[in-house]
Formats: sequence, structure tokens, C-alpha cells
Amino acid sequence: MQSHGSPFPPPRATVTGQGTRRVGSVADVDHVLTTGRLMLRPVTAQDHAALLAHWTLPDVRRFLFDGAALSAGEVTETIEDSDRDFAAGGYGVWLIQERDRAGLAGTAGLRPLEDLGLEIFYSLAPGSWGRGYATEAARAVVEYALGPLGLTEVLAEVDEGNAASVAVVKRLGMTPFAVVPGELGPMTRYRTAREHFLPWLSS
Repeated sequence: MQSHGSPFPPPRATVTGQGTRRVGSVADVDHVLTTGRLMLRPVTAQDHAALLAHWTLPDVRRFLFDGAALSAGEVTETIEDSDRDFAAGGYGVWLIQERDRAGLAGTAGLRPLEDLGLEIFYSLAPGSWGRGYATEAARAVVEYALGPLGLTEVLAEVDEGNAASVAVVKRLGMTPFAVVPGELGPMTRYRTAREHFLPWLSS
């Protein structure tokens, strides 16, 4: 999990689409999430060059990919996997953009964490650090997962040295439940349950 940001008041995310339903079905939404400052949309093949450039930056891939640089083929595979996951399960990889300007601010997504459930992950472009975008985007994804997607909990796995992401998951109300070995050292696993977001999701 990757994050660089500062505390920011939690904005409410909106899922756009035709006939959007809040809980239990994602078949009728386009999976676009919006917050006060950001728009998150599913990645497409047209984003390949931007994603390759973003995900191969040393400061971005340090924790997201344990320092490894993805190849162009691996980025293609990631986009294709995301397309399939959105079609089949309503989740995948989102491109984060600022609502008032073009360009890539980062990425966020949901992916399986072994057989435990879905974990949130994200990355921010260096030019977007320090604005609270990590918390804002992550909150939008978690709210979507616990609302329209119908999950009962969302997980996160954070490297011991990733202090920025530890701060983000704590601002999301996530609590630790396990420590496991990782490529860069110990990783702490966090979770947040639907009950934490229930006042937001039912309002």
C-alpha cells in the first residue's frame, strides 16, 4: 500500500451511473467515484503509457511493488485483469484525477489479499503528495466497497516502513489484526468493518 498525504476532512464519495443502487449490486453503475476534489475512474488501455510512467517511478513502486519496476507487458496485464474484475465483481484499479485539471494524480484499487477478502491499495504521483489525496481517494474506495459493492469489511496490508500509509489507514478507522513477513520486512494487516462507515452509508 502506498500513500503520501496529510490529514484532510473526509469527503463523501459519490458513485455515478444509471440507476445507481447503494448496496448489494454493482451491475448498473459505471464504477466512477467522485469526491470533493477527485474523480476515480476504472483504468483503460488508453492509460497504459501514463500508468507505466507512474508505476515505474522509484518513490511510487517502493512500497506498491516492493521496489520492482513493472514491464509494459505487466501493465497491460494489470489493465486487462482490472477490466475483467470490474465486469465480474465490480472492483479493480481506478485512475485518480483532480476534478479541476487533467492528468494522473495516482491510482487506487481493490484486490484479493490471499483468501481473506479484498484489500485496498493506492499510489500517488509525487506532484500530488502532501494534499490529503491519499486519504480522500482511499476513503472513496472503502466507502464504495462497503456500500454499493456490499462487502462487510475491507483490508489493507502495509509495510513496516510505510509510515504515510499507516497514518492513512488509521484515519480511515482501520485497526491492525496481524503481522506477516514481506519482501521489505514485516507487514501489518488492517481491517475496517461496515459498521464503521454505517452512519455515512445510511445517510
